[in-house]
Amino acid sequence: MKRLLIILAAVGIAASAAAETDDFDQAPVGAAPPGWTCGVTGRGTPVWAVQSDPAAASEPNVLKQSGSGTFPWCAKTTVSIEDGYVEVKFKPLEGREDQAGGLVWRWKDGGNYYVARANALENNVSLYYTEDGRRRTIQYVDAPVAANQWHTLRAVFSGTVIQVFLDGKLHIDLSDTHIIGAGAVGVWTKADSVTDFDDFTFSVR
Repeated sequence: MKRLLIILAAVGIAASAAAETDDFDQAPVGAAPPGWTCGVTGRGTPVWAVQSDPAAASEPNVLKQSGSGTFPWCAKTTVSIEDGYVEVKFKPLEGREDQAGGLVWRWKDGGNYYVARANALENNVSLYYTEDGRRRTIQYVDAPVAANQWHTLRAVFSGTVIQVFLDGKLHIDLSDTHIIGAGAVGVWTKADSVTDFDDFTFSVR
């Protein structure tokens, strides 16, 4: 029953708290949005900045990662959530090594958090936990992820239950205990991925 209720909430049939959305449209162009902290797990020089984009999922702005690094991330550190959901629209644009868009939650710092990501080069969805700066795989699932198109990625988490949806379809549904307690939420990429993000939504359950 608990797992069923999580699924219903994830597709919008049930909700226990009002969702909040950051569409980046009021943020100054050319810098990270206010209230967000950006960096990288590992090495590299990620470049996170709000940019005007006529092809935004909701005009006029997107949050773009255009640099490179092991695992670039940008977390909304004014938020702390233990149970709830996080969702984002993302468009993978370029990348020879990866074309990824991801979500982070229960983010404690740049070395400790959960991450779900979709990859247009590999056509899959995956779930990881990052602990002490090392990323560990929990599950991979094959899924179509077209490049240069907007997709919606959602992670729902309650206690040990984690569910990951891509474009409204449930791909990952399991229990994991590695990262506990409340943390920030945010977005994530990998390697040389150039990715646009828009309509970042989250809710506490």
